[in-house]
Amino acid sequence: MKQETPKKHAKTIRKADQYNDPNHNYLKYWDGRDYEHAAEEMAIKRLLAGKKFRHAVDVGGGYGRLCVLLEDYADKVTLAEPSQQQLDIAKDFLKDHPEVDRQLLQAADLKFKDGSIDLMTVIRVLHHLPDPSDEFAEFARVLADDGYAIIEVANYSHARNRLKHALKGKKLPTQPVDIRSAKNKKDGEIPFVNHNPDTVIKQLAHAGLKVERILSVSNLRSPALKKVVPRRVMLAIEGVLQPTLANSYFGPSVFFLVKKG
Repeated sequence: MKQETPKKHAKTIRKADQYNDPNHNYLKYWDGRDYEHAAEEMAIKRLLAGKKFRHAVDVGGGYGRLCVLLEDYADKVTLAEPSQQQLDIAKDFLKDHPEVDRQLLQAADLKFKDGSIDLMTVIRVLHHLPDPSDEFAEFARVLADDGYAIIEVANYSHARNRLKHALKGKKLPTQPVDIRSAKNKKDGEIPFVNHNPDTVIKQLAHAGLKVERILSVSNLRSPALKKVVPRRVMLAIEGVLQPTLANSYFGPSVFFLVKKG
């Protein structure tokens, strides 16, 4: 009996409709989020201190918010973004940084050669990926053996959720949790999930990627705090908390420094 040839696994194509909607300006989303932006830059600087790279790719980097920072660490920077509208905004946002390459690419189909990228940043992307298996496999494919990836996880295991579940006598879920309200869940809309970091570590390991370092980020993310505490004070505290609270997954955002392994 003739055996059938196994079908090649198709690349996952994720929708970017929300970020192509003219009514959704991701650049303006960051108005009033100076603390969060600075906290994320702080984490990246901490994880990349003393390192230099040939080619950095910011996967799903929107309008290039972090590409300017990555130029301090890499000879070449590429913004790999699935939304054409975001790339159009990036053209203006990065007008003083013409060396940053902008490419319309899906995270699960990056088009780069095997092992050709020695730094990848994946920030505020996983919250749109309930199952990031295809993306992780692609990251492992393009990442050089001596390369690094910084992968941010929208963290369901943060301190407030742990307290809520403990008071109810419930365990934290291991699977992603869609945090949209019932009103905002529409057919075909981009998912918005929070992950259990322990589950993500296992998914990364399955793809051949090993977490080398963890940081807890945006630990003081609170509209009320931002109104009464000066940003410089919040960031000074953030600087202490990022490594101190890392292994407890305290904050709403967790940064993983990842290598092949």
